[in-house]
Amino acid sequence: MPITAHLLVVAFGGSAIPTDATQGSQAGFILPLLIGLILGAGIAAAVILLLGRQRLNRARSEAEDITNRARAEAENAAEKIRLEAERDALERKEKSESELEAGRAELREQERRMAKREDTLDRREETISNREEKLDALRSELDERTEDLSQKQTELDRVISQQTEKLHQLSGMSKDQAKELLLERVSDSTRDEVGRLVRELTEEAEQEAREKAREITIQAIQRYSTETVSDSTVRTVAIPSDDMKGRIIGREGRNIRSIEKATGADIIVDDTPGVIVVSCFDKVRQAVAVEALERLIADGRLHPSRIEEVVDKVQKETDERIQKYGKEAALEVKLKGFHPKVSEAMGKLHYRTSYGQNVLKHSIEVAYFSQIIADQLGLDGRLARRCGYLHDIGKAMDHEMEGGHPAIGMNFAKQYGEKEEAVLNAIAGHHADIPATTLYTPIVMAADALSSARPGARRDSMERYVQRLTELEEIAKSQPGVKEAHAIQAGREVRVMIDADRVSDDEAYLTAHEIAKRVSDEMTFPGEIKVTVLRETRAIEIAR
Repeated sequence: MPITAHLLVVAFGGSAIPTDATQGSQAGFILPLLIGLILGAGIAAAVILLLGRQRLNRARSEAEDITNRARAEAENAAEKIRLEAERDALERKEKSESELEAGRAELREQERRMAKREDTLDRREETISNREEKLDALRSELDERTEDLSQKQTELDRVISQQTEKLHQLSGMSKDQAKELLLERVSDSTRDEVGRLVRELTEEAEQEAREKAREITIQAIQRYSTETVSDSTVRTVAIPSDDMKGRIIGREGRNIRSIEKATGADIIVDDTPGVIVVSCFDKVRQAVAVEALERLIADGRLHPSRIEEVVDKVQKETDERIQKYGKEAALEVKLKGFHPKVSEAMGKLHYRTSYGQNVLKHSIEVAYFSQIIADQLGLDGRLARRCGYLHDIGKAMDHEMEGGHPAIGMNFAKQYGEKEEAVLNAIAGHHADIPATTLYTPIVMAADALSSARPGARRDSMERYVQRLTELEEIAKSQPGVKEAHAIQAGREVRVMIDADRVSDDEAYLTAHEIAKRVSDEMTFPGEIKVTVLRETRAIEIAR
């Protein structure tokens, strides 16, 4: 085998020794093996060295690439920072220039305002100087006129003295006699003026009195208020079906006759669907009839004996409620010492209404109004409250007796223990039926008007309301000299225009009095009605 091939075999760990070499001596085999190993080691070292150099070159190349990239990135970052710095500097410069320009503009505006103010001050100073010059001139002229007037006054006094002496010589009268004659003539010529002045003073005093009275009544209204109770005077009873009407009437009308006989009320069954009507001049009996019918309809048993039983039970309960209403009302007004009959009568007023206003609530309201007015005037508030509370007690029995409720109420209260003259006079005289003998009667009259005439206290039908306004205007127009009349403020005032050529000022007062008297005598209305008469004279001339 050639040496080169042998070395290659040895280098690559092969076994290229021929078979016949194994049969040679041991020494002949080791030497070539050593040589091969040395050569293989050198070649391996050369290969390793070559590979290391290649890796080193590759690492250097990568390091250079990284260095180059880092240098490029650093340069880019530096350039970016430089650009941002330049842009920031530019923005700051522009902002500074803008602020500087704004400051310059503001400075120029201030300079302009200062120049304008200086001009204004200069003009004002010039104006003041002119005014001072004019004022000096006026003062000089005034001094001259004052001196001239003083001279003229001296001359006038001298002339008057001379004329007075001549008058004394011609008339033959002394100074005192001439003065008396002059005063007498002046008195005659000014008598009409004195009369007018007296009338004006009288009207002014009346106005002040009205203002004071209005102040007192307003305070009374502000210090007491209550709900307006408007119980309808039309009482109906709802029924579940029209078949119930036949059952209420009963066979040959025996049920409805039993109801009317037991309650004293009229039961009206007509074609109105769903209701029946209960009519009675006594509101207590009407209330008993309504409640009894409601219970009978709910119970369903309708025959004479059952009707009498239910009506009797409702009547007893109503009597108990009447006593309760009377006692509760007395406690509400803080009064005591009433006879049981008086409490019962006041309790019945719970079922009585006047123009839709509950009379018991109205009496309580009048009681408090009367007390407040009396307190304002320095009178006995408790006595005034008692007068106001009992003033309408006659309405509890005026349907059973002849006469008006004031007289009936006074007799009833006197019969059952009311001895105070102020209370009796207030009950009998709160509608001016008799003269007032105490100060409490006009107080109750005022409180009654306040309670009944305040907005919302009472109500009336539209037909009756229109009729009342029409009657009011017709009464006003019927007076001589009246041209027009108009009802205003919901009928609480009538405004009358009269003919100035036919009616004088004094006759206008008489016309207002006559209209008010006829309205009071011929009309029925809640509260009071104010009559205002207007007399106007117009002088017209045309300039050409």
